Amino acid sequence: MNKIIKITVVVFFLLISNIVNAVIEPPFKNIIVSEHPIEYKNILFKDYDGNTLNLRDQKGQIFFLNFWATWCVPCKEEMPYLDKLQNVNGINIFPINIEKNNKLKTEIFFKSLEIKNLSIYFDIEGNLVNLFRLRGLPTTIILNKDKKEIARVIGAINFSDQRFIVWINSVSN
Repeated sequence: MNKIIKITVVVFFLLISNIVNAVIEPPFKNIIVSEHPIEYKNILFKDYDGNTLNLRDQKGQIFFLNFWATWCVPCKEEMPYLDKLQNVNGINIFPINIEKNNKLKTEIFFKSLEIKNLSIYFDIEGNLVNLFRLRGLPTTIILNKDKKEIARVIGAINFSDQRFIVWINSVSN
């Protein structure tokens, strides 16, 4: 009887550890988790009106820097998911257009997708593209409350997928 209890306890702990590890694993294959959070000195970009923003001045638990362009079809597919995710408490999303500052194109892009919760930002000179060594679009850099990169998404995903929400909550705490 004692042996059965020991086996049961071991199996229970194995199951529990698998459940915990399942939450920590990213839900999509195109999410790359940083082994050690990566710190960047200055994360500067422009708002819609051309004012320079420094991410260091922003408050929040987790930050998404989503790099996109109006001609990018996967960007168009994922932007509505980011719009929904902006409503999740503690998450701040900065969709940063990498094209030359073209307000009209970006306005049309957002209006055609009925984006209501996000603002438009620009990386006109490509400073952040170079800083983060971006290789394609869309790319989303995920930073913790200390503004250190904890993960990046290369390509489009469904940011409103419940598996992603559970995962991001597990890594942001």
